[in-house]
Amino acid sequence: MIHVYTNRENYQYDLHALLKSFYPEHDVRVYAAEAQEEHQDGEKQVIVQLFNDSINVILDIDVRKEYVHTYKNDTDVTKKECKLSIYHDLCDYTGKTLPWGNLTGIRPTKLAMGMLAEGKEDAEIVAWLKAAHAISDEKALLSLDIAKREKAILDRLHYEDGYSLYIGIPFCPTTCLYCSFTSYPIAVWRKRVEEYLQALFQEIDFVAETYKNKILDTVYIGGGTPTTLEAAELDRLLQYVRNQFDFQQVTEFTVEAGRADSITREKLAALKKNGVTRISVNPQTMKDETLKYIGRQHTVTQVKDAFWMAREAGFDNINMDIILGLPGELETDVQHTIDEITQLNPDSLTVHSLAVKRASKLSQWIEENGITALHNTDNTMEIAQRGAYALNMKPYYLYRQKNMSGNFENVGYAREGKYGIYNILIMEEKQSIVACGAGSVSKRVYPDGRIERSENVKDVALYIGKIDEMIERKRKLLTDF
Repeated sequence: MIHVYTNRENYQYDLHALLKSFYPEHDVRVYAAEAQEEHQDGEKQVIVQLFNDSINVILDIDVRKEYVHTYKNDTDVTKKECKLSIYHDLCDYTGKTLPWGNLTGIRPTKLAMGMLAEGKEDAEIVAWLKAAHAISDEKALLSLDIAKREKAILDRLHYEDGYSLYIGIPFCPTTCLYCSFTSYPIAVWRKRVEEYLQALFQEIDFVAETYKNKILDTVYIGGGTPTTLEAAELDRLLQYVRNQFDFQQVTEFTVEAGRADSITREKLAALKKNGVTRISVNPQTMKDETLKYIGRQHTVTQVKDAFWMAREAGFDNINMDIILGLPGELETDVQHTIDEITQLNPDSLTVHSLAVKRASKLSQWIEENGITALHNTDNTMEIAQRGAYALNMKPYYLYRQKNMSGNFENVGYAREGKYGIYNILIMEEKQSIVACGAGSVSKRVYPDGRIERSENVKDVALYIGKIDEMIERKRKLLTDF
């Protein structure tokens, strides 16, 4: 346990994120400065005191060391100055650096994107990212490269008069060890799927009517695993969506097929029949032992079979997801997964660094086995990157999460013309996204950049029972009266 004390309450989140990045194996608690006397001497602790012209930092985790930073400011030292100075203190104290420097947010490409919009030159952007946030050369260049690609794609969309649609199906065959998404075992909820769909249709009706004069750019059906629905249910949902919305300008229609144990020829036929243009067949790993361990209950052979069924059904834009840092996996396992995926030759590849979510079973697993059992390194990231480049893919979107294995990132790679546009929109928050279904979150993006949100309840039974309330929440978000 590391106890952190600070005299600035609004800095507590940032301090927690920084300390956790350097000490992922420790539980980190942040308190107001006056709470310090409540704890015993000899604890692992960090004290951060901010004044108008200075920052005093005492690190007493392994050994006691004090750092003092003096500034010539007329006003209080800024949060930006605080985070950067404490980051450098932690680098000195631990003897290590982080690839993303002091960045604790999930959307690092937004910084490069904003500077591109201001007309900044490449060299100036990279230099600023390194100076302001201590980002490594490699990550600064990656951010800039992706931001350029994202900007070119997003410039073709309708920001002010358009929107994207998300529909959530919160059911899965089983719940994976690492998962914290809204997901319920389909075997338990099978008898109530019809009730869920009826509630979902009500919400869809409201959105279709409210936004009937806006342009729909992309549609994404996720979850959960949408293909846990039976083929007839899936067909009915897709037909309903096609009937309620104008698809004339839709550039991308994605359905997360996801789990190989949920994919059948009949379901793929329903997807194809209803104009779905992009799907995912996600192995996460190509090692049977790991698949079983993380609770996916399908085999590598099933993944391959599902992929080839999708190709035979006519899909020419198939994504595959993998996760680096899964329990027990080393560089050789990652290389094996990449080799197997190369043989399949998908159109895009999303590389996730395992994130430890408090709501997942993985969090408890780490308490029992230790975080050092999760192995994600520069080498594993490079193996995945080389594999994507060998498949003629380029990085097109990037995001980070709290408590990521190795303090790395998630990167989407794709071939030209196969980029997942909805993924970029989620990260860059340039366009309103209206989300339907249990656990979904709608975001309205205003012309001035302001963003407001509306959340649906996560519990399926509550969603069904309170669908009128969910629609009323949307009414308040989406309408101006």
